[in-house]
Amino acid sequence: MKLLRTLWLSISLLLAYTAFLSAQSTFKYSYMPKKVYENQLFAVTVISSDELATGKPQFTFDSSSQTQPLFKTPLVVQNGRDSFYTFYFKAFHDDIRIPRLFITSQRVDTSIEPKNVLVKTLKQREDFCQVLAADMKIKNSQVSNYDEKSHIVTLSIEAFEANLEDMTLKKAEEAGIDSLTRDNAKVAAEFYVVLPVEEKVLKFTYFNTIKKQYVFLEVPVVVADASVSTQSDLNPKEDSFEKLKKYTFMSLAAFFLLMFLLRRDFFYLVFGVVSIITLLTFYIPHKKICVKQGASLYILPTQTSTVSTKIDEKLDTMLLGERKGYKKVEYKEGIIGWVKNEDLCND
Repeated sequence: MKLLRTLWLSISLLLAYTAFLSAQSTFKYSYMPKKVYENQLFAVTVISSDELATGKPQFTFDSSSQTQPLFKTPLVVQNGRDSFYTFYFKAFHDDIRIPRLFITSQRVDTSIEPKNVLVKTLKQREDFCQVLAADMKIKNSQVSNYDEKSHIVTLSIEAFEANLEDMTLKKAEEAGIDSLTRDNAKVAAEFYVVLPVEEKVLKFTYFNTIKKQYVFLEVPVVVADASVSTQSDLNPKEDSFEKLKKYTFMSLAAFFLLMFLLRRDFFYLVFGVVSIITLLTFYIPHKKICVKQGASLYILPTQTSTVSTKIDEKLDTMLLGERKGYKKVEYKEGIIGWVKNEDLCND
């Protein structure tokens, strides 16, 4: 009896050890960088070589560690019987330690040991925008008048494995990121920068983590036609088309009144009066509105628009235009933009 009990215990231990080794060989890191740079986003990939045996695994990094992936759910890629699970991390100033990874599935309950990744400091350049990326492209650009001395340039950027949230330019008067969205490796954002009107080209570099070198990007700083680039007469307040309308109705009013005097036909008088009334509507003073202190002044009347500045004190100004949910105002001389209706004074 004692012999059978010893034999059964040995078999149990052997099976447990075999299961442990099987679990260890089923899951392992297929990619772990040895070195990254400060603020770099990088991938860590786990491979499972037997998906049928493991089922759909659940991954949990040690919660006691401050180092955690950007997304708890990994990006999954299937290749035959192999499954690849990719997590994305961001490096900071110190060497990074990827914490222990706990893995649970229908048949496996195991973990992978912590790993250390060396963090290096990247040599800086004056034109470096502080972005490190596997790839980075400017999908679209827009240039608008900011004030009498400056233009504001808005860039629609798409990048991969990039820290776009850190983007800035040293020589810019003002710059920032708006409406950033991230989907695993892919990231998109709107970047705005205020430049002197003398600047004709916006040129900067990002560090390509694949090529291990700086890459130049540039866009021309040219203000397009106001009605196109700023969505329906953002700046100035009165364009050439509005002046043309005034001159047209002046001419019509004079013509119809002259014809009435010559022919005494009330038909001409009626049209002359209508032309004068229409002309007068162009000279009716704009309605006055009040904007709250601290309200944001937007470049365009859209949810994703860039904030050009903040209203530093309660503002009484003329209403220059309206869009759904927005009012167009002049904040200071030459600074025109849109405020949300919710930022108007209650009284």
